[in-house]
Amino acid sequence: MTDTRETDTPRTARAGAAGRRALGALAGLLAAAAGLAVGEPVSAAVRREAAPVTAVGDAVIELAPAGVTRWSIDTFGDSDKLVLEAGVVALLGLFAAALGVLAARDRRAGAAGALLFGLVGVTAAVTRPDGGPSDAWPSVAAGLAAAVVLTLLARRLPAAAGTGAAPDSASAGGLRPADAAATAEAARPAGTPDPGPAADAGQAPGTGPRRAFLVSAGAVAAGSGGAWLLGRRLHDGEAARAAGARASLTLPAPDDPAGALPAGTDLGVDGVGPFLTPNDRFYRIDTALRVPRLDARAWRLRIHGAGVPRPLTIGYARLLERELVERDITLACVSNPVGGTLVGNARWLGVRLEELLREAGVRPPSAGGEADQLVARSADGMTLGTPVEAVMDGRDALLAVGMNGEPLPFEHGYPVRMVVPGLYGYVSACKWLVDLELTSFDAFDAYWVRRGWARQAPVKTQSRIDTPRSGARLRAGRVPVAGVAWAQHTGIDAVQVRVDEGPWRNARLAEEDTADTWRQWVWDWDAEPGGHRLQVRAVDRSGETQTADVSGSAPDGATGRHTVTVEVTD
Repeated sequence: MTDTRETDTPRTARAGAAGRRALGALAGLLAAAAGLAVGEPVSAAVRREAAPVTAVGDAVIELAPAGVTRWSIDTFGDSDKLVLEAGVVALLGLFAAALGVLAARDRRAGAAGALLFGLVGVTAAVTRPDGGPSDAWPSVAAGLAAAVVLTLLARRLPAAAGTGAAPDSASAGGLRPADAAATAEAARPAGTPDPGPAADAGQAPGTGPRRAFLVSAGAVAAGSGGAWLLGRRLHDGEAARAAGARASLTLPAPDDPAGALPAGTDLGVDGVGPFLTPNDRFYRIDTALRVPRLDARAWRLRIHGAGVPRPLTIGYARLLERELVERDITLACVSNPVGGTLVGNARWLGVRLEELLREAGVRPPSAGGEADQLVARSADGMTLGTPVEAVMDGRDALLAVGMNGEPLPFEHGYPVRMVVPGLYGYVSACKWLVDLELTSFDAFDAYWVRRGWARQAPVKTQSRIDTPRSGARLRAGRVPVAGVAWAQHTGIDAVQVRVDEGPWRNARLAEEDTADTWRQWVWDWDAEPGGHRLQVRAVDRSGETQTADVSGSAPDGATGRHTVTVEVTD
């Protein structure tokens, strides 16, 4: 009679080994989760930006090639940070699972890998532009916790079925699994029935050890969840305190108000957004995985550098004591594609930046000033470089403290940000501002310039069709074609529309608020049945017509004319 155990044992062993690897991967994932969970309350004691995932994510942003950064913004817009954080967690999960499989074979190697995971977080945290030694502690705690948990779970992994013992214990006696089985066979008293594979393990293969492992895994998961919730509660408490401080703040009335909008600035056409963009709908493009929540009472701005004979440091209360001006200004992101939505218009309250610079003794290059670049630094370490000439040529370049009648939202730079009309945001609109350094373009390249974007980036004349949307199905007859056009600090003088490469027709423009804001427009189209292609172009106050040449956003803003296709039915 053929002993079926001879054919079943290899199959059982393979299945058992696969099961052990799967449980090892689970152990790795649980160890990583435990590490991240422990890092949360520790980061609350340091600062939220030091949390391991945030620190590593910020390092990825800092080190990512320019093409990857552009692709991320072009593809995901203001959701790019959420996608990046999810990507960091996914890669960490893959690494953790592989580490768990390794630990199933060699616990010491697994623990070393977990400590390496912590070291990566430490390096990312302390090398941030705004990082310091204390930022290392959350990742240190995370690495140690992951190593301890992985070691404990690896000890509780059940033996691979068919071996009778875990690989660690077999190798400790110097025997391979097959040798151990042979030794057990020789030691069995003569005439004693072979108990079979199940009895070799004491019961159904791995059932008891597997249950013990799963109990330990459940305990780790519960503990990790508790640590994570504690960290979240601490962070939420900090955020609530910051939000409460902001909510209790009442900004002074402007000394130089913007005044009421001229009648007719908003045409009220369905499908076109309001003239002033609500704060919660204003686009957000930056590199902060965690929005800084600064305490305005502790906020300080330093103005220093080349050609600054009288360096200044000013706090928030003193800033609010200065003359406050209110201006409507449209901001645009350089990554905005033709026809895109990374542009918005708001009413800003702030202090004229030019006055502060002159108080510090700064002169523009045209007046013999030493510096031609103003480097703005954010609380999260971001750097933006603005032409000194542009902020001192009389335009309403502001250190903004308010947006649409309220203190700046945290997402848009609270407590203080820069707003400079006529320049793309990446060279003019630093959020969470804490430092202004006068230097030269030859001496320093800001964050985006190091990634291939232009040093100086005046906004290009653009227009957009908001209604009808591309792909719309319309009924024949009178159809309003409408949208917005902008050429900040120059102004829009005309918008023209054409159908199917026909003649350009002048649209009706809304009343202008200022040259620093966009203008709505509408053209009434007598739509006839069939497929049609609508195209728009703007003419700015300098007489320049929006170019038809198509280019991407890099290095200094997209060009081309927004085009939509529609289908008209009877």
